[in-house]
This record gives sequence, structure tokens and C-alpha cells, in this order.
Amino acid sequence: MPRRIVKGQANGRLPSMDSGQPAPEGKVVLKKKVTLLRGISIIIGTIIGAGIFISPKGILKNTGSVGMSLTVWTVCGILSLFGALCYAELGTCIKKSGGHYTYILEAFGPLPAFVRVWVELLVIRPAATAVISLAFGRYILEPFFMQCEIPELAIKLITAVGITLVMVLNSTSVSWSARIQIFLTFCKLVAILIIVVPGVIQLIKGETQHFKNAFAGNDASVMGLPLAFYSGMYAYSGWFYLNFVTEEVENPEKNIPLAICISMIIVTVGYVLTNVAYFTTISAGELLLSKAVAVTFAERLMGNFSLAVPVFVALSCFGSMNGGTFAVSRMFFVASREGHLPEILSMIHVRKHTPLPAVIVLHPLTMIMLFNGDLYSLLNFLSFARWLFIGLVVAGLIYLRYKHPDMPRPFKVPLFIPALFSFTCLFMVALSLYSDPVNTGIGFAITLTGVPAYYLFIVWDKKPKWFRKLLDKVTVTLQILLEVIPPEEDQKS
Repeated sequence: MPRRIVKGQANGRLPSMDSGQPAPEGKVVLKKKVTLLRGISIIIGTIIGAGIFISPKGILKNTGSVGMSLTVWTVCGILSLFGALCYAELGTCIKKSGGHYTYILEAFGPLPAFVRVWVELLVIRPAATAVISLAFGRYILEPFFMQCEIPELAIKLITAVGITLVMVLNSTSVSWSARIQIFLTFCKLVAILIIVVPGVIQLIKGETQHFKNAFAGNDASVMGLPLAFYSGMYAYSGWFYLNFVTEEVENPEKNIPLAICISMIIVTVGYVLTNVAYFTTISAGELLLSKAVAVTFAERLMGNFSLAVPVFVALSCFGSMNGGTFAVSRMFFVASREGHLPEILSMIHVRKHTPLPAVIVLHPLTMIMLFNGDLYSLLNFLSFARWLFIGLVVAGLIYLRYKHPDMPRPFKVPLFIPALFSFTCLFMVALSLYSDPVNTGIGFAITLTGVPAYYLFIVWDKKPKWFRKLLDKVTVTLQILLEVIPPEEDQKS
């Protein structure tokens, strides 16, 4: 018997779906399927992309010495852990999915929250997905083109297949996308061990020549050190993704802080040891010249086994694509539920119980970016926006401590942690303004387009009757085609 399609109430503030109880089997809701292990795999699997294997040289280039670069890797890991702990507190006291968007909405209201989701949906997420997907396309083809250059069109076509596969997977089953994420995270950690274990063996053998006078070399310039921190913080970014799916986490008060702490310790130790391993075999100068550091390292120590490295890098990229899509679709889902995005995006497939429209909305936008956009310029324009909003979220934690002192906080961090981390984020924003005012200015202008969009699409409620009727008709047609309805707990009888 067909289900009755019910219009959701996208406008107005809706409570989170966190009731503490698992949803009954027949209800159409996003179910709590993110266990502690799946939570860890989302964070680790999204943080570790291609960078640590291909070009971990931004920090070395800007610090000028091996010792200083390892110090910056460690400090950036600790700073990222501080940011992650702030998000752990927010995730346990505001039990709604949506990550940055939800916390900005709670602390500072709808306008900055809308601007955040606007720039994420239209530019940041499609461009970021296209960039990591292009790395996947390049490295999956590498073993077939060892002797020649890989054609650009071939890379883009394989990339398009990879993006489509990720979207289909996340539209079909939460459980399967989570299981594959665990497998891909395991592959990433194996890839890191393949580098770290031979590196430790080299150290035991006494291969420490590149660590002698570790802090000697080119002195880091005044601008170099902050830029090294910028590279380091970017390498660790991704620790916030579990907060995008809070409503689907089992026992979030316990599992969110645990998953965040375990993940950040594993990633920080893994990153630092991987860099130590590189320096047992490759000098600082050679690392800066290498096109793919892990491949250079593997060729010197493992011979033909180095052919496996591109495969591991491709799997690592696929894990980042899968984790990012799984998490960010929930931001769009929650923004739609709050009335900030089209109503269709807050609907769930009647049988698969996945936020199908919120997942597939990224597909056409990412394809446009992949084949037409200048991806790297877009990401340069908007890298400052990421840190501005993350800094705003962590400042919001401090503000909520004073605004709502009685809010239940199962997990609470000392106040110096959010203060230090929000200062770090705002410092990075100021640095990008100083070091690259043109790109940052363009990024700021793109972000500000969210302000008129907010007043046009959200505040202005006297839209023509024909326009409202057309929107309703489009929504109902898409509901029928996609077989989606609003979450049943959000419906009013």
C-alpha cells in the first residue's frame, strides 16, 4: 500500500530527534547507527587524505629545518585536539546534527548560520569534493600509466565515476557506507604502518644522519612560521565531521568525546611518525623536490612494492570522499529542517532511511566544478572562511557558557582551551588577509553574497502566489520521484 506523502514543516525551529531511544523499526527517521568504531572511522577516514602520502612539504618549506617541521606537526596536532575537544563539548550539550551550522545557529542566530551553509553548499563542499576526488582519479589510474602521462580527460571521467559511486553508496545505506568507511580507514592506517615500520627499522639501524643538527638550516621567516601552522592545521582538518551526524550517534555523551580523543591521538602520532620515517631515508632537500614523497620512500626501501602506494593513496582519497559526503549531507538536512534550504532536502527515503535529497544535491554541483571550475582558486578564496566560522563556533562555546550557564554539559573543557583555539583560528584568518589580500578579499565577497540571499529567500515572506505554488509542486514531484517523506517524528498529525 503506498504511503501518504506529507508536507514537512521546514519553517520554524524543530527539536532534535535525539530522544535517547532507538527509533521503532517502521518509523521513517535517521536511525542511530553510528557506533564508537564508526565514529572513529568517520573522523580518521576524513582527516587522512592524500596529503601525508604525496606532499607533506608545506610545513618543511616554511619552517626551514627538520626539527622545527616535526615540532609544528606535533603542535598542530595538539591544537587540533583542543578544537576537537571544544566540539566534543558542543556535541554533548547540543544534541542536534549539523556541526558548524547548528552551533552558530544556537549561539549567534539564523543570519550567520545561513551564510555558513550557503557558502558550504554552493562553493566549498563541491570544490573540496572535486579536489580530493581528482586525487582519487589520478592515483587509481597511476599503475596503468607508469611510463607516460595520464590523460586529463581519463582522470576526470574516473573521478566522475568515483563521485557518483560515493553518492549512490550514501543514498542507499547508512550501514554500508559506515562499514566501507571502517574498511577504508583500516587501509589508511595500514598505509601509514607500511611507511612507519620500515622507518623505525631504519632508526634502529642508526640511519639518523638527517636528524643531526635538526634545527639547523634556513631560518624560518616571520611569515614562514605562521604559514607552516596554516599548512599543519589544514592537514588535520576534519576532526569536526562526527558533530555533523550527532543525532545518529549511539550514546553521544560518551561516544562523541571518546571517538574524538582516540582519533586525534592516532592521527597526530601517525602524522609525526610518518614524517620521522620519511627523514630516515630522504633528506629535507629531496623531500621538497619529490612529487610523491611516499612513492620515493617506498622505491628506496621496498623496490617493486612501491607500486602498491598509489592504490593505498586512491583508497585513502575515496575514504575522505565517503566520510565528507556522509557528514556534510546532514548539515544540509538540518539546515532544510530549520527552513534555511529547500524543504525537499530534509526528507528521508521511505525504505532506505537515508537523507537521499541532501546527499544527491551535491552531485550536479560537484560535476560542474569538476569539469568547469578553477578548483584550487576557489579553495584558496574560501580557506579563510572555514577558519573564520570554526573560530566563531568555538567563540560561541564561550558565549553559551555565559548565556546558558545551566545547560547540561556532560563533557566540559577548561575555558583556556576554547580561548586559545578561537584565537588561533582568528589569527589564521588575519594571516590570510595579510599574506594573500586579493584571494581572501574575493573569498570574503563570495561569502557575503549569503547576506542578500538570506533576506531574499528566508526573511522576505511576500513571495508571489504563483512562485509558492510552483515550489510546492516541484517539492511534491521530487517526493514522488525520489520516494522521500519528512521524518515521521517531525510530522504533525
